[in-house]
This record gives sequence, structure tokens and C-alpha cells, in this order.
Amino acid sequence: MNKPKISKKEFERRLSVIREKMAEKNVEAVFVYGDEFRRENLRYVTNYWPIFDRGSVIIMPQGEPIVLTAPESKAVAEEMCVWPDLRNVPDMCAGYIDDTIDYPYANYYSLKGIADEVKARCGLKRLGIVGLDAMCQDLYSAVDKAFGCEIVNFDSIFYSIREIKSEEEQACMREAGRIAQEGIRALLATDIIGKTETEICGIAEAASRKAGAEAIVFTLCSSGKRTNFVVPRCSTDKVIEDGDMVAFGIATMYQGYTATCQLPFAVGSYSKDSWLIIDSLIRAWDLALKELRPENPMKNLVIAVRDQFRKENLEQYDLYPPMHGSGLAEAENPYPDEKTERVFKPGMCFNTDISLFGTPGDSNRIEAGYIVTESGAEPITSLVDEYCRKWLETRADSPFLK
Repeated sequence: MNKPKISKKEFERRLSVIREKMAEKNVEAVFVYGDEFRRENLRYVTNYWPIFDRGSVIIMPQGEPIVLTAPESKAVAEEMCVWPDLRNVPDMCAGYIDDTIDYPYANYYSLKGIADEVKARCGLKRLGIVGLDAMCQDLYSAVDKAFGCEIVNFDSIFYSIREIKSEEEQACMREAGRIAQEGIRALLATDIIGKTETEICGIAEAASRKAGAEAIVFTLCSSGKRTNFVVPRCSTDKVIEDGDMVAFGIATMYQGYTATCQLPFAVGSYSKDSWLIIDSLIRAWDLALKELRPENPMKNLVIAVRDQFRKENLEQYDLYPPMHGSGLAEAENPYPDEKTERVFKPGMCFNTDISLFGTPGDSNRIEAGYIVTESGAEPITSLVDEYCRKWLETRADSPFLK
């Protein structure tokens, strides 16, 4: 089976778009930073994702980019990177220890030497940097000193470019969504009462890995009163008990693209208070989806959800906006609120992130992925949609409504 991936042609297209922005901003070169955690911008232009180390790429108006690596990660770069010009640079070595690691066989290039090469190729006067919000001070200082020119923050340019996903990106998002929901399917098929939170994480993560996850970006897992933590790590000690609310979300990566899947549920003989919270979340989700369509102002979706919570006197438990962009990062632009006039555009990818925290029935959220289309929104985690639709179809039969 041919699995989706980002082609060399797509990376070349991205370079063309970036170079157009460089010309608009009178920037002769762009320095893109990335590391193991903040990988998205570097991966967007190279497909390279460092392990332990830092990485960067320098884009000029012509020619292929120069990719900066560290000795331990160079083999990873050779396997992943779409550009062949890879240079070991000491400044890219791991930044989490004070000692300098000795790599006796490393063929190092100096950052100053590379900067001089870039100046010779493009007459550098202004350098755009992507990753200023993630780069540590020592590396920024080294870049500033080596290039010795005006530095321009190029972060917002990249965030804007990444908002509309190409067909190849959309295909990778669909695959990431499929993988994420396989983890939730495995969890729902298991009697989890009596298991620890760590154990149930293992069930879901193993299923997602088996389904093709490149990485488990995160797993949010809590039960009972621990669901009132907004972003909990699982507990090795907390055993899931009869009646517990369970808040479980998993984010999986495929070809660099991340999808998240979470649906709200409780186990065993759970309370009416818990049922009411799940019910409110699912009805809010239903209202939200009606607003997720092209050319509709993003604020309308946020207002629809928050108006419902206000009507039900739940607004105090509503801690943040109910949706955000997704893609190479689990949460990325746009992240609208009730004042956002921007409209949804085809090719944008979003997660619903509809949540209530600290209620008498404990807490949960609905996180599901969607691609905005020409006519509406395509779910990439259809398991959540199926679950919520079934709930709405059968809720009248619930004893809690009697």
C-alpha cells in the first residue's frame, strides 16, 4: 500500500513561497531553527527532525539550502532530509549539558565560515530567523555574531504559510488521524476498571504505534478527581474505579503531522453529574461543527459553544477557546476567540478542543480533527463523530433524563 508522504516537489514548492516572502521583506537569507521539541518549522522545509541535538537550515534566494546538524544526529538527517548539503556545526550540539562533548571524528564547519559563504552567495544584509520563540540565547548570540547583519523575526511569516495545507499535507493529516483513533478504539474495547492510568496509556499507545505512529506526541490521561487537571500526565498509582470519569486523549505523529483524538466517557455506575457534563460537551460539539465551514467567521464557532455553556451556567468551567489549528504542531495558528473576524478557509486543519474543568461531575474534553473543505468540514478522527452522533441519537433514552 502506498502511504501518503510529503514529496520533494512539495518541499520545492514551499521554498518558492518562502522566497517570495523573503523578497517582499527584503531579506536575503532565512535561518530556520528546530530541535526535538520545537521541530515543526525545520521539518516543514527539510523533513529533518533532530534527536537530542539542535538543527537549522539556511535558505537563500537561489540554490539548495544548507542544513546544519550535529554529529550524533547527522545520520538521522541523512535519512530524513530532502536536501543533501549537510554540515556538522558545533553550535547544533545538545544544549542541555554544560560540558563540551568530544566527537573525535566529527568533520566540523564553523558557523562563521558558513555565514561568510552565505554572504558571498547572496550579499547578505538582512537575515530572517524562524524559531526566535524557541531558540536559546546562546545560539541566538552565536548566529548574531557570525552573520553580523540585521536580524528580522520571520516567525509570523512561517506561521501564516503553514496555515493552508496542501493535498499532500491533508493526506498526512488523515493518516495521523486514523492512527490516533486506533489508540482510542483499543481503549474503548478494554475493560479498564481496576487498571492503572499507566496501564491504559500502554494499551492505547501500543495500538497507535502498531497502526503506524511515527511518535506519540503526548498522552493525556486522568480519572476521577484527577480529571480536573487540565493537562495531566498519567499516574502510576491511580487505579480506575467504578464510576470514574475518564479523560483520555492521544496525539500521534505521521510524517511530521500530528492528530489528536479524545472523546468523553465515564466507566461503570457513574453519576448523573458526570453524565450531564458529557452530554453538555457533546451538544456543544454539535453546535461547533455547524459553524465549521468555509467563509464563516471563526468567532461564530467560539460564540456558539460558549453561549451554550453560559445558558447552562457552566461558563466558569470553560477555561479556554474550543478550537485551534493543527498540523505539524498539535496546536498551531489559528487559535480564535469570540472576537476573531478571520474566516475559515479550505485547506485549514483544526481540532475541536471543547472542554469543561472542575465541575461537580469532574472534567473532560472533546478533541477531534477536521479539514475545512469547499463545502464544510471533513473529519479525520471519525470515531469521535460516530461516538457523539450515537450519543445524541440515544440520549433521550438515558435514565438521567427521566
